Amino acid sequence: MRLIPAIYVKPYVKRGKSDAVDAAAICEAVTHPTMRFVAIKSAEQQGVLFLHRARDLIVRQRTQLSNMLRGLLGEFGIVIAQGIGSAIKFAKSVLDGDKSGIPEVATDVLGNLSNQLVALHLRVRWYEMRLRLQAKQDPRVTLLRSVPGVGPVTASAIVATAGDASQFKNGREFAAWPGLTPLNRSSGGKEKLGRITKMGDRYIRRLLVTGMTSRLRQMKTHPERVDPWSRALLERKPTRLATVAVANKTARIIRAVLGKNEYDRPHRI
Repeated sequence: MRLIPAIYVKPYVKRGKSDAVDAAAICEAVTHPTMRFVAIKSAEQQGVLFLHRARDLIVRQRTQLSNMLRGLLGEFGIVIAQGIGSAIKFAKSVLDGDKSGIPEVATDVLGNLSNQLVALHLRVRWYEMRLRLQAKQDPRVTLLRSVPGVGPVTASAIVATAGDASQFKNGREFAAWPGLTPLNRSSGGKEKLGRITKMGDRYIRRLLVTGMTSRLRQMKTHPERVDPWSRALLERKPTRLATVAVANKTARIIRAVLGKNEYDRPHRI
């Protein structure tokens, strides 16, 4: 059995939409020599992705609620510092009895929203703890955690989605899977590379970019933890561009680690 992404089958559909037309398009697509296929996931992988999808939903709800609190309280001149930690700290102070000087009619609403925010935060912590326990059971996750900037959540998501990454021929194909490779607009023999494609698994891309952002921030407090390649890149490129470039390089290293089934060597990039 082979799985083909629907977006790759669509160009083979001649006209209209019916079961017969779709079946003919699939048959034509599967015989194409350069067709790309998706690795079939096991039930265990699907279960781990179940955890990731649920955690991602709760994280987004927590962010929406904290932003709503900031907007509502801003109307009364109350400013909550950036970061989810500041929002949680403020919500806990409200639950402890701090009325924050807002009208009485809004006090109950503020307490209700604060209680909901704290509950969502505790639920996120539960999902993260569950993912950490699950990650310890897979040796491939342990291998990926040797890569700088790759934590248990990122490693678990990659293993649950890509498995051993055997469907990717090389590191560039693996980096292109979450959309971290530059968009190629070359023509007439002239090489022209643009921004990253952002085509692929956006969840994996977000985890990798977030991890590399945290890693490069360590330059301020622990410059010895950042390798010379990343440090030189950050000195000559904007911060966000350097972060994405390091994420691209890290994706290639992840492919090598999974393919060779070996730990990453320190200061490899």
